[in-house]
Amino acid sequence: MIFIQLLINGLIAGSIYALVASGFSLIYATNKFVHFAHGTTVTVSAYVLLTLFSALGLNFYLAAAGTILVAALLGYLMHLLLYQPLRSRKASSAVMLIASIGLMIFLENLMLALFGADVKTVGLLEVRKGIEVGLGAEASAKAAAVITPLQIVIIAIAAGLLIALWLFMKKSRLGKTMRAVADNPELARISGINANKVFAQSFALGSAIAGIAAILVALEQNIEPVMGTGLIIKGFTGAIIGGVTSVPGAVLGSYLLGLAENFGIWFLPSGWKDAIAFGLLFVFLLWRPTGILGIAKGARE
Repeated sequence: MIFIQLLINGLIAGSIYALVASGFSLIYATNKFVHFAHGTTVTVSAYVLLTLFSALGLNFYLAAAGTILVAALLGYLMHLLLYQPLRSRKASSAVMLIASIGLMIFLENLMLALFGADVKTVGLLEVRKGIEVGLGAEASAKAAAVITPLQIVIIAIAAGLLIALWLFMKKSRLGKTMRAVADNPELARISGINANKVFAQSFALGSAIAGIAAILVALEQNIEPVMGTGLIIKGFTGAIIGGVTSVPGAVLGSYLLGLAENFGIWFLPSGWKDAIAFGLLFVFLLWRPTGILGIAKGARE
């Protein structure tokens, strides 16, 4: 049953990575620079959920809705107050990257100053016994793979949201507009599309997805000021593996990363998880920088 347990763990990790990577990839594809502060959006959103639910006592679903709205607003403000002025000054991608790292450090330290360094929990759900899966007639309880109801919900919500995002990008007018801007911003402008507006909309939508990821992470794990750094590294790695210019590719790469990490520790010590992730990142950067589904010029998905 070790195989089934590692498969379950890989799907859970991959679901979280995919939510982070899909928002990151959406922003990158339309804006054409690496927004590392996307991970800190997850951190801020988790603390917003904690404040609304635990401190202010709002209904959890209202708190979750408020968290998603605040995440979208935060992404929009990041673009409006930082990236748009830099873009208007013809800042290079390297300058935008440095600005995103500075923003990430600023927001992490702001969360540290406001909430302290100790880890916190939302405390919505009681600890429950996991569901045993894969038991055959001759299998013992000790050999069973275990998954909790919350983990099932995380996988289901992530899968449903990612399918909805794919349909949005393929079928909706705004999704097609974002794809047009991602493919060729200048041609999109000539066609009458307000590219700056699309840039801001992609930040809002990508950050809203980060807010959903924050809710699921906060329910499953602890909340701490630096949690976003690890998540954006894994999300970025998943996006590179699948193709950073392709949202479906980023999702695929994230699930592959989650599975690779968990099956890798079948043979290696558990502390090697991050090493596996960085190893895959280096391999793809060196030999296939466009990723599995990425397109060298622009993004069409």
